[in-house]
Amino acid sequence: MTSQTTIDTTGTEATPAAAGLRGHPWFTLITVAVGVMMVALDGTIVAIANPAIQKDLGATFAQVQWITNGYFLALAVSLITAGKLGDRFGHRQTFLIGVTGFAAASGAIGLSDSIAAVVTFRVFQGLFGALLMPAALGLLRATFPAEKLNMAIGIWGMVIGASTAGGPILGGVLVEHVNWQSVFFINVPVGLIALALGLLILRDHRAQNAPRSFDLLGIVLLSGAMFCLIWALIKAPTWGWGDGRTWAFIAGSALLFAVFSFWETKVKEPLIPLGLFRSVPLSAGVVLMVLMAIAFMGGLFFVTFYLQNVHGMSPIDAGLHLLPLTGMMIVGSPLAGALITKLGPRIPLAGGMVATAVAMYGMSTLETDTGSGVMSLWFALLGLGLAPVMVGATEVIVGNAPMELSGVAGGLQQAAMQIGGSLGTAVLGAVMASKVDSDLPGNWTHAGLPRLTPGQLDQASEAVQVGVAPVAKGTPEPIAAKITAVAHDTFISGMSLASLVAAGVAAVAVLVALLTSRGANAESGAGVGHI
Repeated sequence: MTSQTTIDTTGTEATPAAAGLRGHPWFTLITVAVGVMMVALDGTIVAIANPAIQKDLGATFAQVQWITNGYFLALAVSLITAGKLGDRFGHRQTFLIGVTGFAAASGAIGLSDSIAAVVTFRVFQGLFGALLMPAALGLLRATFPAEKLNMAIGIWGMVIGASTAGGPILGGVLVEHVNWQSVFFINVPVGLIALALGLLILRDHRAQNAPRSFDLLGIVLLSGAMFCLIWALIKAPTWGWGDGRTWAFIAGSALLFAVFSFWETKVKEPLIPLGLFRSVPLSAGVVLMVLMAIAFMGGLFFVTFYLQNVHGMSPIDAGLHLLPLTGMMIVGSPLAGALITKLGPRIPLAGGMVATAVAMYGMSTLETDTGSGVMSLWFALLGLGLAPVMVGATEVIVGNAPMELSGVAGGLQQAAMQIGGSLGTAVLGAVMASKVDSDLPGNWTHAGLPRLTPGQLDQASEAVQVGVAPVAKGTPEPIAAKITAVAHDTFISGMSLASLVAAGVAAVAVLVALLTSRGANAESGAGVGHI
């Protein structure tokens, strides 16, 4: 990289960006990767610890759910605002604050002796994670020249994919051999490493026309709209999709989004300049991230139940069976970055979503006795399909935004993924529940099992939706075997339909991918504020 002069936080000329460690592109990538790894890992590692937390702290099932829901809600609601903070004050500062706060909140959770404290500090984890994620993308965009940005984002995506998929494995080892607190304590040394590297390596890049004011009403309106939407998606499985409360929050979200959009056309420095969405590739990239996350997160949600509750695997074994998915994402992300640099994003993105659609269709064919080889084939194809989408859609969104809005663009990318993941889990969960409710009574009767009361049927249906056989204590072995067979067959039918819906979503995403193109503003990347 050639030596280029940057503008520092005071607006004066700084030392050449390529001199020494400070601002070095590849060391910057390593630094942000360490920080991002914490946030991505925490998205899945905690699920393994939840049963131990529930038992140790005497929590109810609903309280334990909030360990995950509180984190994702805070993260999703705050991402775009956090990206704007990075654009305003510098991505280096927001990254360092995010890393420090995330590690501190993690340590506080490990020291907590009540479920209320755990949930509270999980919310803080989400807020600080929201500061960290868009800042990482903003730093990469500012540091790497355009011809190397895709490779950098490819490695960044590899870290996120590996951390997300590796969470259940690491979590299982820590919970089984140490304790549940270690799942959170592990973030403290990682955070300290990221902080030390950040102080030593990261350079504060600032665009010359960076925003100088805050759209406070815009922040309130957008945060409220995001909260209502994510809250509705979180509560829909409990309340039901026909419940008035679910639709009240969805309607409230739509109204707040509409008011926010109107306000953004009136304010001098909007939180999200709506002109961003005049870029068809950027808009397509955001939609593509949502659709990809629906198919991936929603589909994968049932796979963990399939492996553990139908095949009877331990959390560690289930994680190991997902290694083909992780491995293909690790291998495929840098390769996808190189391919996108050479060909542009359109063909790799469309090809990736085709592979994802085929993989989800393949997962719809899984049976109760499907062998590890067949499962590994579909998991590997899924990882191979996701890799170019994670890399390419990120570059399309961030690269098509002006440099001074790189943080907002990074927040958009992450928010799209969070919304897609929540939508996928909620919508595909509703598909699963509907199929199980429809098939279970007939399957139960056909197997010659004792008739269930409506209340018992509802309880059985809830258990079957996660692959658990509702076998009461003391049930004779022949009857228990029949109940287990019915439960697993019914679960498989629901998972199959949900996987087919996910495949359909991925197929639609192929068409959206064809609207993408290389970032029009990527050339303004390395060395922000160059003069």
